Amino acid sequence: MLVVDLGGQYAQLIARRVREARVYSELVPHTITAQQVLARRPHALILSGGPASVYADDAPRMDPHVLTLGVPTLGICYGMQLLALELGGAVERTGASEFGKTELRTDEGGLFEGLPPVQTVWMSHRDSVTAPPEGARVVAGSASTPIAAFESPERGLYGVQFHPEVIHTPHGQEVLKNFLFRLVGAQPAWTPAAVIEEQVERIRAQVGRERVLCALSGGVDSAVAALLVHKAVGDQLTCVFVDHGLLRENEAEQVVETFGGHFHVPLVHVEAQERFLSRLGGVEDPEQKRKIVGEEFIRVFEEEASKLGDVRFLVQGTLYSDVIESGGGEDGVAAKIKSHHNVGGLPADMRMQLVEPLRLLFKDEVRRVGEELGMPERMVWRQPFPGPGLAIRIIGEVTAERLDVLRSADAILQEEIRRAGLYRELWQSFAVLPAIRSVGVQGDERTYAYPIVIRAVPSEDAMTADWARLPYDVLETISSRIINEIPGVNRVALDLSSKPPATIEWE
Repeated sequence: MLVVDLGGQYAQLIARRVREARVYSELVPHTITAQQVLARRPHALILSGGPASVYADDAPRMDPHVLTLGVPTLGICYGMQLLALELGGAVERTGASEFGKTELRTDEGGLFEGLPPVQTVWMSHRDSVTAPPEGARVVAGSASTPIAAFESPERGLYGVQFHPEVIHTPHGQEVLKNFLFRLVGAQPAWTPAAVIEEQVERIRAQVGRERVLCALSGGVDSAVAALLVHKAVGDQLTCVFVDHGLLRENEAEQVVETFGGHFHVPLVHVEAQERFLSRLGGVEDPEQKRKIVGEEFIRVFEEEASKLGDVRFLVQGTLYSDVIESGGGEDGVAAKIKSHHNVGGLPADMRMQLVEPLRLLFKDEVRRVGEELGMPERMVWRQPFPGPGLAIRIIGEVTAERLDVLRSADAILQEEIRRAGLYRELWQSFAVLPAIRSVGVQGDERTYAYPIVIRAVPSEDAMTADWARLPYDVLETISSRIINEIPGVNRVALDLSSKPPATIEWE
């Protein structure tokens, strides 16, 4: 399935929901041409929502020939309005805006086969379709929006004004499944085993008999990428683990012991703490930090590659969320949120070609592939850790002193989160050190020390996240231990922001 991004904040979520139905999907820009669509041979198209009015001068439009290809198409919100407008219907600003939960009345069959005739859906629109395309039948409506869904099975055209992809539409996934399976005839064949088989073939085709290096961090992403490449090319792979001094407490030792001992893949351990710290000296801008870490990583790998002979390929555990947040890759689908060190932070003159077998997978999909490959549970479910490490959890210049303080605070946090049985419930939990100081009182004396901010979020894929409602007694223990056990800290705060508008990481 191709999900056409028309600027909606939920475009990535649509692609995820399709994948959750075990049908492969990719996000593509609205500038995709009819020829490009034909080349991809999709079962169907899904047009996303978007913030614009279809009549605005700068409204995202599509190549009109795309809709003449005979490919079944579902329009969601703005996508439905664009379908109606392009195919002879009408869209107007009626004054009947809908935002939030809405009661929807539906006809039987089609998109709503097997679903209640009255259901709750999530609306977010100002414009409305006032006349469907010629030959299309209206199949759902609300009090404010008489045409909330239409169908033209003969032409393979479907539209819904609500958002079936969000959890606020309880039967939304069933609507999408009806489209995928009943109306389009797709098969739920996209499984972890299928992903492994496909990627192994792609890796072999890409690298041939060449030597390959893997950028191993010890996290699930790089570990799964390494296992996929090892499965594909065996001893052609050498893993390189760079200890940049920005890891959590005892993490470097655990990576070397666990990966080398369990997977028996050749591993080179490079200790480069001083090198990275020197490059980061005096740098406060987060984008610059990411680019420095990304460039230095590549330089280290190139140096190691030169010791091994002619190595032309570098494996990275880049995920789909990394690509999207870094600007959507070559397609430019999404706005740039931040440069990930392994996407936007790569140097332009990098000599090795990248092998990225996870580039089109979300984190939860990577974990399922890891389980299929036989990875131990403790590695599969390790919380995500950014490539630039603690450098982007220190808000300000990175120094050895600040790294020591933050590393100790994070270790206490992780210990208490695990002790409370919350580790698997959280997507991420970590400490942040803003490079500021505040006044405190300890031992009847004035202190002027760092604050530590606790960040904990549940999420499915890091594209959206909420702040975790941690028990007060757990927070109290964490705060007390950090302040009492770490010299230089006199205050602990809790981050209560969701994503969006915040990001999970602070930088």
